[in-house]
Amino acid sequence: MRTMMEETLVVIVRSIISFFTLLIYTRLLGKQQMGNLSYFDYINGITIGSISGTLATDLSSKGWVHFIGLTSFVAITIVFQFVTVKSRYASKVIDSEPTIVVQDGKILEHSLSKMRIKYDELMVMLRQKSVFDITQVRYGILETDGSLSVLLASDYQSVSRKDMKLPPQETGMMTEVVVDGRVLHQNLSQRGKSLGWLKKEIKKRCPGGIKQVAFAAIMPDETLYLDLFNDNVTRETDVSDYRGPF
Repeated sequence: MRTMMEETLVVIVRSIISFFTLLIYTRLLGKQQMGNLSYFDYINGITIGSISGTLATDLSSKGWVHFIGLTSFVAITIVFQFVTVKSRYASKVIDSEPTIVVQDGKILEHSLSKMRIKYDELMVMLRQKSVFDITQVRYGILETDGSLSVLLASDYQSVSRKDMKLPPQETGMMTEVVVDGRVLHQNLSQRGKSLGWLKKEIKKRCPGGIKQVAFAAIMPDETLYLDLFNDNVTRETDVSDYRGPF
C-alpha cells in the first residue's frame, strides 16, 4: 500500500513537471507549431508529446533521463526553425513546397501520383472548398500542410446570380464515373446513365476510349467532364523554385 502511494505521488509530481515543461517549450517553439502544421511539425509534435508522456508516467527509469531527451529534442527543433528561416533551400527540404494538382479544370495526374493523393481524396478536398464543378477551377494547389487552395476561373468569381438579378439556377453534385480507366458502374446507374451513353460521350472527345481516361465525372448539368492521362496542357504552371530530392 505504501509503495502504491509513493508511486502515485511520484507520478503526480512528474506530471506537474511535464505539464509546465511542455507549456514553456511550446511557447518557445512559437505559434507555427499549431498554426501551420507541415508534415515535419506534425511528426515533431507527436514525438515531443510522447516524450513528455513518458516523463510523467514511466517509473522504470529516472525522470531526469526523459527530461534531458525532451529538452534536447526541443532544442534541435528550435535550431532547425532558425535554419529554415535563414535558408530557403533548407526550408524546402524540410517542409516541401506547394504543388499544383489541378490546372484549367484538368487534373495533373503526375502531381497527384507524386503527392500520393487519390482522386477520391482530391474530390473531397474540392468539396470542402465548396467546389462541386472541377471545370470551374483555374488552379488547385496542394499546400505543404496537406490542405488544398483553390482559385476559381474569373467567370466563376465574386458576382453571383443574385447580384445580377438573375433567376436561381438548380445546383447539384458531380458524380465520378471513371477512375484510372475503370468504369464505376454503380455511380453511372445512380445518375441514370448507361455504359453505352458513357462510351459514346467519351468517343466524341477521345478516340482511344475509356482506357485513355484518367478521370471522368457527370456534372450537375448532366454533361461529362473528361480528364485524360495525356492532358495536353500547353504550358503547365510551375510554382516551384526548388530543385531538390523531394
